[in-house]
Amino acid sequence: MRRLFDLDADPYAVDEALGADPRLAPLVAARPGLRSPGAADPEEFAVRALVGTAAAGALVERFGEVLDVPCGGLCGGLTRLFPEPGVLAEESRDPALRELAGALADGAVLLDAGADRDEAEEALLRLRGTAPATAALIRMRALGDPDVDPYGTPGTDHLRPWRSYAVRHLRR
Repeated sequence: MRRLFDLDADPYAVDEALGADPRLAPLVAARPGLRSPGAADPEEFAVRALVGTAAAGALVERFGEVLDVPCGGLCGGLTRLFPEPGVLAEESRDPALRELAGALADGAVLLDAGADRDEAEEALLRLRGTAPATAALIRMRALGDPDVDPYGTPGTDHLRPWRSYAVRHLRR
């Protein structure tokens, strides 16, 4: 939960640094303490980042494990789980997805709490179909890196080590 909600961040340090930038100062003042959220399931996030929202939904419908008892109410009628990487590696027809899912399933790409961010990003970039922006987005969200700009926003280099927070402000 701490990684998911970015609870280990120091919002005062982030706000102080970003608030010194004239472009960000009003955004930081309007939303002090803005967090850079992680991902509940880093492997699922990586797949979603690669294929997109609509295709991820189709993967759930096609390959997701059916729940014995649907989760209604708060879960919005959840009837299936997101497919495991091993299932996607075997069953998907998309070569890029098969490669990513296989790397997640066999541990060639690690996205757990102890993963080395640089190694994970390098491993992602070696996979077919994983663009630098996708690898950076995975690094930012799945690995909780506070200093990533997956969108290539001009003029953010001076905002290190808090670029992930800066792009959150700028994209809101």
